[in-house]
Amino acid sequence: MKMNYPCRNSKFGKEKMARFGLDCPGEESKEKQYMAPLVSSYNDRIRPLLDTIDSLRNLNVMKEGIQLPTIVVVGDQSSGKSSVLESLAGISLPRSQGICTRVPLIMRLQDHSSDEQELQLEYHSKTIETTEDQIADAINEATEEIAGDGKGISNTPLTLVVKKKGVPDLTMVDLPGITRVPVHGQPENIYEQISDIIMEYITPKESIILNVLSATVDFPTCESIRMSQRVDKTGERTLAVVTKVDKAPEGLLEKVTTDAVKIGLGYVCVKNRIGNESYAEARTEEALLFKTHPLLSRIPKSMVGIPVLAQTLVQIQAASIGRCLPDIVKKINEKLNQSMDELNSMPQNLTSVSDATTTLFQILGAAKETLKKIFLQGEFEEFPDDSSMHCSARMAEMLNDFSKKLYSKSPNYALSGNFLVEELKVIEEAKGIGLPNFIPRTAFLILLQRKVNQIADIPIDFINKMWDYIETVVVGVLKKHLEAFPQLRSATLRATHNLMAETKKRSEDRVKELVEMEKIVDYTSNPDYMKKWASLMDEQDRFMEVIRETSRSTLVTLKGFGEVQVGHLRDMSSMVEQAFDMKMRVTVYWNIVIMRLVDSLAMHLLFCVQKLINHEMLHEIVNELMGHTKGD
Repeated sequence: MKMNYPCRNSKFGKEKMARFGLDCPGEESKEKQYMAPLVSSYNDRIRPLLDTIDSLRNLNVMKEGIQLPTIVVVGDQSSGKSSVLESLAGISLPRSQGICTRVPLIMRLQDHSSDEQELQLEYHSKTIETTEDQIADAINEATEEIAGDGKGISNTPLTLVVKKKGVPDLTMVDLPGITRVPVHGQPENIYEQISDIIMEYITPKESIILNVLSATVDFPTCESIRMSQRVDKTGERTLAVVTKVDKAPEGLLEKVTTDAVKIGLGYVCVKNRIGNESYAEARTEEALLFKTHPLLSRIPKSMVGIPVLAQTLVQIQAASIGRCLPDIVKKINEKLNQSMDELNSMPQNLTSVSDATTTLFQILGAAKETLKKIFLQGEFEEFPDDSSMHCSARMAEMLNDFSKKLYSKSPNYALSGNFLVEELKVIEEAKGIGLPNFIPRTAFLILLQRKVNQIADIPIDFINKMWDYIETVVVGVLKKHLEAFPQLRSATLRATHNLMAETKKRSEDRVKELVEMEKIVDYTSNPDYMKKWASLMDEQDRFMEVIRETSRSTLVTLKGFGEVQVGHLRDMSSMVEQAFDMKMRVTVYWNIVIMRLVDSLAMHLLFCVQKLINHEMLHEIVNELMGHTKGD
């Protein structure tokens, strides 16, 4: 390929340029502005495809999850990524020691009708106009605003829009260079942060991976190669750019021709701009290097130079666009159909207070019917696959767990050697001056209160857990019915939360009252109390015989208790009979207390839920909305 380069300010004279077969333009071209190789390699036949993608990008279709073909530049730290990018675009980017690129730099090249170029930075929803001389400083300032003034990185992108006449519509993304060892001012997990950013950009199959490699390293060991191979195993969308070829020319030909790392789109070797070289001088130096170097000159001309890289990228992206465009069109149509369905499902515009009020009551009425079905009627056809919304079943499960927990809190002293010990102690302390065969009621109440205290927190925890679940379901149903009315959601949910908090507080107070009543009142009209007590007392005579006859076993089997250890009772007083009677009374009555608590809480909850759904919720929400409207 024969190229023209300006000779002004070059250390090579016209004679030396001609000797190497490179043309030098005449004096009339000296004042012409240098055009980036990307411009010279642009092919008019692919212009319609590129313009189509550019139009889609301007429509922000990527925000809808539709990926567009994009050139993503990756490489290890200081591999020369940014230099390659600026050589392609003809724009100077920031240079420094360590990580130069600390945020994803999205460079958009756009064709511009005016002869004057326009440069602008876009980030944080703002646009900053700049010039070519100031672009490096402007990028640094924007980077510091995004990622801070240290050496940390950020995944928030910075977009550089380059509008030049004749520039094709292409997008290239320069990502932070891969580094494993954090330097001062960088987080310890800098490698993981950079890896996550790179994987996010190179994973979409529409991305063209421009993998920048230094000629001084072993390609298979490069981290950027390993990353690209994870998402592009065949290399069909990976192009390798080899930089710093002048520093390690030995064996480079073999590296790029044997392709040990499966680079499907091939290799291009380049020599980047050094120091303050102009782009024209850099390309001249590059062309001379690949033409005259004894080793580098053996590399095929189709694999060397920034102009070749530029032309290759344009052709690759054009092919990628042609391949991806049918799928992009399909996804756009799917999104369009989805949006049309959402639009058609939206309610009509409300033009009056009357319309708004009618709609509000329709929404709340529909939500009320849903809640009645899932809470009160056990119907869940609206949520067939969401078991958390099968409320009657879930509430029954929670009630059963509550009952089991109450029973499990009752200790079993049968085999522990402590059977009747507590009863004996309480009777001893509660006795007074009177007939010896009377069981004091005080002793019964003391034992009852101890048992109630052991389970006092369980009903409170249960009622709180139950109301938390009910609130979650109610809020979920209201959100579902308010999807099309976001302006009503905040006030509705606020009213619901307030109502739930008030209802929960009332329930807590009611449960505490029930627990306190069980402590101080020992009463039941349940006929099972006397029947079951009498049944247990049938065992008393046999029990006392075992205690009195010391030659017999110390174990006795009692109905409802199993085997009981009684050896410790043989040396105790005659109050054992009273203690046995007391034990049976407390045992039977305690079962009634537990059942009464479970039944009372179940009825209380069902009553409160029904009251909440049928009356309180509608009243509270309407009051909140009406008050909010008046306040506005």
